[in-house]
Amino acid sequence: MTQYSTLDKVKPKTISDLQQMKQAGQKISSLTAYDATFSALMDQAGIDVILVGDSLGMVVQGHSSTLPVSMQDMLYHTQLVSRGRQQAFVIADLPFMSNATPERAADNAALLIQQGGAQMVKLEGARCDIIQFMVQQGIPVCAHLGLLPQSIYQLGKYAVQGKEDNEAQRILAEALKVEQAGAQLLIVECIPTALAQQISEQLSIPVIGIGAGSHCDGQVLVVYDMLGISLGRRPRFTKNYMQQEDSIFNAIQAYISEVKECQFPAQEHSF
Repeated sequence: MTQYSTLDKVKPKTISDLQQMKQAGQKISSLTAYDATFSALMDQAGIDVILVGDSLGMVVQGHSSTLPVSMQDMLYHTQLVSRGRQQAFVIADLPFMSNATPERAADNAALLIQQGGAQMVKLEGARCDIIQFMVQQGIPVCAHLGLLPQSIYQLGKYAVQGKEDNEAQRILAEALKVEQAGAQLLIVECIPTALAQQISEQLSIPVIGIGAGSHCDGQVLVVYDMLGISLGRRPRFTKNYMQQEDSIFNAIQAYISEVKECQFPAQEHSF
C-alpha cells in the first residue's frame, strides 16, 4: 500500500493527464466512491478516476433508482470523497433535474467544484446546449450516453441501448456532438462492444465504458458491485473481485491491474 505523509506533495491527476493516457493507449481505471475511506483506499491503490455517482441513491440510500438524489446529497458526498483522495481525478454527478437549464446546471456545477472539490461534473444525455454553456463558464464537463439511469421512467427498464442500427447511429452522432460542444470526457453505459469501439476510435476525448466492452479508453464500475456487496442482482457487466482476493485493497488493485492489462471486461461482461 502506498503511504502518503503529510509532507508529501502529491498532485491530483488532471484532464490533460487522462487525455495523454488515451493518446498513449494506456487504459484509464475508475470506480465510484461516496466517502473519504473508500476514496483514500482507491487513491492509495492507484485508481486514476473517482466518480462520485448519483448511484449512491441506490447503493447507499437504498432507493430503487437514482432519481431521489438531491444536490445537497451530491455536494456532501463529493466533499467526503475529495477529502480522502490525493492523486485521483474526481468527477461528480449532476443529479436529476439539477441541470434543467444551462444556468441552473452551471450554478450547481459551481457548487460541486467550489465547495465539493470536484474537478469535473457529469451530466446524462446529449444536452449540448447545457454542455456548451458550462464549458463557456470554464466548467469541465463529462458527458454520459447510452443507458441513462435518470431517464429510467422513460426507458421503462435497465436495458442495453444501441442494439438496433438506427439507435446505434443516434448514439454515435450524439457522442460526436457532445465532444463538439466541449465535453472533455465521455462515459458510455450498457451499449454493444462494437458501438463503443466505434465511438472510442472516432472521438479524440477519452471514452470510459461501463458495460460497453473492452475497446473503450477506460472502465468504471460501482465499487459495491466489484466488491460483491450491492443489494439485489449484480449486473452482468460487473465482476466480484472479492472472490479472488483477501482484502478490499487487494480487490481494488486487482481491478485496476485487469483494466490496465485489458483483462477486464472480458467477453462475458460485454454485450
